[in-house]
Amino acid sequence: CEILSSLPLQMSLYFNVYFFPCWWLVTVAILYLKYPALSDYYKFILVTIMILVSLTELIRLYLGYVGNLLEKVPELAGFWLLTLLPQLPTILFLLFNEGLKIHSLERAVHIIFASFLSFQVLAAFFTLKRMVNSLASRFRLTELQRLEEQRPAAARSPAPGSGS
Repeated sequence: CEILSSLPLQMSLYFNVYFFPCWWLVTVAILYLKYPALSDYYKFILVTIMILVSLTELIRLYLGYVGNLLEKVPELAGFWLLTLLPQLPTILFLLFNEGLKIHSLERAVHIIFASFLSFQVLAAFFTLKRMVNSLASRFRLTELQRLEEQRPAAARSPAPGSGS
């Protein structure tokens, strides 16, 4: 029985759990400082992004832990999709949109968060690929055993004179 979970992915998730509150505090503090200088649509966008990222990150980290440690493909696939679709583009938007009046500390924490997300997308993809291949081969072996059991007894017995 081969272990399919990924140690690098688990380490990344572990450090991400501790980094996320720091990222959140820095981002909220800087948002509070620059909020009066932002235009109305950027105010709305940033508040919406903070709510979206906060909720998505909690769900994403839970799915990553469960999917990787318990080797559950659906949970790990959900983690991979939540990382790839809402989280990574959102952080890249926060990192590269100059209309947001990005502070240097804010840029630093966004770069770290984006690097966590990029690594986790790659690590989760390869871990998922390995898990799916292992499950598919187990399924094929189970089906082969089931077919062997269904064959008639006469077909399983050796031919006369074969010496076995």
